Amino acid sequence: MDATDYRSARRVHSSMNFIAPMQVRPRYHANDSSLDVLELEAHTVEIEDARARSTPPTLEREGFAIYPHRSAVRDFRDSAEVERVHVPEIRDFLLRTSGADDVVVTGAGVLRFSEKSPDSGRLNNSRPARFVHIDVSDRTAAMFAERSAPRPLAAVRRWANYNVWRVLSPPPQDVPLAVCDARSVAPEDLVPADAVFDMKGAPQWSFEGLVIRYSPRHRWSYFSGMSPVEALVFKTCDSDPAHPHSLPHSAFDDPSCPAGVPPRASIEMRAIAYWWK
Repeated sequence: MDATDYRSARRVHSSMNFIAPMQVRPRYHANDSSLDVLELEAHTVEIEDARARSTPPTLEREGFAIYPHRSAVRDFRDSAEVERVHVPEIRDFLLRTSGADDVVVTGAGVLRFSEKSPDSGRLNNSRPARFVHIDVSDRTAAMFAERSAPRPLAAVRRWANYNVWRVLSPPPQDVPLAVCDARSVAPEDLVPADAVFDMKGAPQWSFEGLVIRYSPRHRWSYFSGMSPVEALVFKTCDSDPAHPHSLPHSAFDDPSCPAGVPPRASIEMRAIAYWWK
C-alpha cells in the first residue's frame, strides 16, 4: 500500500494478546519480560479507524477522544524540559478537556518505541505494551487519587485517571495504540495483576494493574496517522459510575501501514482530575 493512501483502510484486523486462564496471580515487569508470570493467548480483532466516524468518539461516551494539541517541548528525551514545560501543558489541557476543578500530572512521562527502533528496551519501560491491559485497578487508582489530591479526599466529589498519549514520530505509525470502548467492557473481563517496575540500579516496586480476558463484545478503535500535534486521551479509572470507567488498550501492528516508515516513538503522560464537592 502506498504511503499516500494508507488511511483508505477504515478497519484493520490484527492480533492482540489477552490473558489466558491462570492458576496464579499474573505479574508483569516494565523492563525484564523474562520475569513475567503471564499466560497469554492471541486473538485477531477488528480495529476501527476512528477517524472515519461521522460522530467522533468522546471522553463522556466511549471514554476516549483525540484532540489537537501542540507542545512547546523541543526535546522529549530531556526529562527536565518535559517536567518544566510539558507537565504544565498537560495539566492545562486536561483542565479544559475534562472540565475538572483541578488536575495533578503524575510523573514526567513514559517514552516508548516500537521494536524496530534501537531505543526500544534501551530506556526504562520503553517497549510498547504488547498485551491488553488497564494501567491501574480501582484499588490502585483510589490510592493514587488520595496520595495526589491537592485537598483532603473528603472534599472530592469525583476523581478520574487519564492517560494522554502522543506520537513523536511522523505519520503513519507501524505500531499504533488501540483502545477499547469502555461501554463494551464487562467486570468479568478484568483480571488483577501485579505491575512491577524493575529499573536497573533502583529498588523494585509494584502496584495492582489489570490484564484483560478476550471477549467478542469488545469494540476496538485507533486513530490512523497520528501526528505530534495531536493527543489521544483515554480514561483509566473514574470514581463516578455515571461516567465511562476504564479502557483496555494495547499496541498492535497496523497491517495497513506501508513498509519502511520510521519506527513509532511516543510519550504518555498520566494525570488525575478532581472535582470538588
